[in-house]
Amino acid sequence: MGAERVGILAVQGAFAEHERMLSELGVECIELRQASDLHKGFDRLVLPGGESTAQGRMLRELGMLEPLRDMIEAGMPTFGTCAGLILMAERIDGINGDGSAVDSQHNATWLGTLPVTVRRNAYGRQLGSFRTRADFDDAGAIPMTFIRAPFVVETRDGCDVLARVDGNIVGVRWRNQIGTSFHPELDEDARVHRMFLSL
Repeated sequence: MGAERVGILAVQGAFAEHERMLSELGVECIELRQASDLHKGFDRLVLPGGESTAQGRMLRELGMLEPLRDMIEAGMPTFGTCAGLILMAERIDGINGDGSAVDSQHNATWLGTLPVTVRRNAYGRQLGSFRTRADFDDAGAIPMTFIRAPFVVETRDGCDVLARVDGNIVGVRWRNQIGTSFHPELDEDARVHRMFLSL
């Protein structure tokens, strides 16, 4: 698969589940908790689910936001799930699924490396969590677990759509970046992680 070492953002959110799955695939992982960890040497990056506003704020406060953005823009293969997808998005849709306004600090606290517009909490509180199966790129149907998930409302610059659920875009790829609305790390199917490791 070509991966030597994967850095997993571990300031907040569901990073342990990604670490478990990647370790089962025989990949060495390091947890990225502070700016000094960015010098430990890794060739791939995972941005986990969690609370995107908190993650973005912590990245800025810890001095990790700009270095991580530089790594991604330089071509480092990056995989973002749920909140990670939001962190990667260039734009956030103006209204959340529950009708509330979006945090106006987005540009100051997000990476903005993926040419998509994302709607935060797109499924609203009523459908806060659900599971389904749907086709993912050429891999066929895979299990998908959604937890107060976003979805992509617009793609740009040749960004590929990898998956849709109920007509909504829930998986995208652009260059060496993959973003999913769902949490493949919470299921036993490793096909999405294998795609990431093949980038």
